[in-house]
Amino acid sequence: QVQLVESGGGLVQVGGSLRLSCAASGSIFRINTMGWYRQAPGKRRLLVAKITSGGDTNYADSVKGRFTIIRDNAKNTVYLQMNSLKPEDTAVYYCNYYSLTYDYWGQGTQVTVSS
Repeated sequence: QVQLVESGGGLVQVGGSLRLSCAASGSIFRINTMGWYRQAPGKRRLLVAKITSGGDTNYADSVKGRFTIIRDNAKNTVYLQMNSLKPEDTAVYYCNYYSLTYDYWGQGTQVTVSS
């Protein structure tokens, strides 16, 4: 089992910044991928960004150049730095851990961008 604890969501104005954190604990496998997904009301959950334990990253086109994902393998923690936020970034953001065939999700943290 892997537990994910997220923090850092909140309310921010257009153009502002937020930093999300997700700490993983439990049966962490050395080779894994951690990432962030988001789900707006009435929409599907979609990838925002992910990063492998080797440091390879993948971003949704909508956030490229504005969001940065980094990880601290020693702390099993992944961060999502979100800059130049837009109203369409408003969603519940979920942390994800994937390794081998195991897939875990955090409880979600709300990000609201007001115009």
